[in-house]
Amino acid sequence: MSFVVGLVASITVFVLAIFLGFELISKVPPTLHTPLMSGANAISGITIVGALILSNTEFLDGHPGLAAWLAFAALVMATINVVGGFMVTNRMLEMIAGKKNRKGGA
Repeated sequence: MSFVVGLVASITVFVLAIFLGFELISKVPPTLHTPLMSGANAISGITIVGALILSNTEFLDGHPGLAAWLAFAALVMATINVVGGFMVTNRMLEMIAGKKNRKGGA
C-alpha cells in the first residue's frame, strides 16, 4: 500500500513540475534566456556527476541493472544539453562582441 501512495505522490509532483515549468518558461522575456541557460547547464552538470556515480556502482557486479542503463541515458542526455548550451552561449557572446566591435570601429 505504501508503494502505491509513494507512486501517486511522485506522479503528482512530476505533473505539477511540468505545469509550473511551462508557466515559468512561457513568461520569461527573450533577453533572459541565455542567463537561464547557464543555470540549466549547472543543473545538467550535477546530473552528469550523479549519473557517473550511479553507473559506476551498478556496473561493479558485471551485470548492469535498470538503474545503470537509466544512468547511462541520463549521462548522454545531460552531456548533449551541456555541450549544446555552451555552444549557444558562445554564439550569443560572439554576436554581442561583434556588435561592440562594429560600434567602436565606425
